[in-house]
Amino acid sequence: MKNDGVLLARGVCRFLRHAGYAVLTEFTLRNRRRVDVIAITEDGRIAVVEVKSSEADFRADAKWRDYLDYCDAFYFAVPEGFPRRLIPESCGLLVADGFGAELLREPEHGRVNPARRKSLITKFARAAGLRLQALTDPDSAVSGR
Repeated sequence: MKNDGVLLARGVCRFLRHAGYAVLTEFTLRNRRRVDVIAITEDGRIAVVEVKSSEADFRADAKWRDYLDYCDAFYFAVPEGFPRRLIPESCGLLVADGFGAELLREPEHGRVNPARRKSLITKFARAAGLRLQALTDPDSAVSGR
């Protein structure tokens, strides 16, 4: 059975794909922080979404601020009934479930440093390629190549 965070992330990914983004989940940034969802538009804009399944989950995790230098737009995705007053006004807000998400608030937009953007896009492409290869040929990783 999937946990609430996984279901919320699935809904967020569906929403972002519909909005024209390519998406990856559980993506590790250069600062070794792992974002729940990272998304890139065709023109290279980068969004990060932090999924919070409950108030306790939100209160227990302050590392989301470490993601801000790695995206042009930062969002929280929460379930229906989450106390939305907890989400900082500068952050975007999505209400999600396992089937989709609804945008309630756009974030303040940042600007990723050009060198960091290039590095992120390259890392995103490599991660996507490796994940696709693992799906199409699960034994390919065994050789270490």
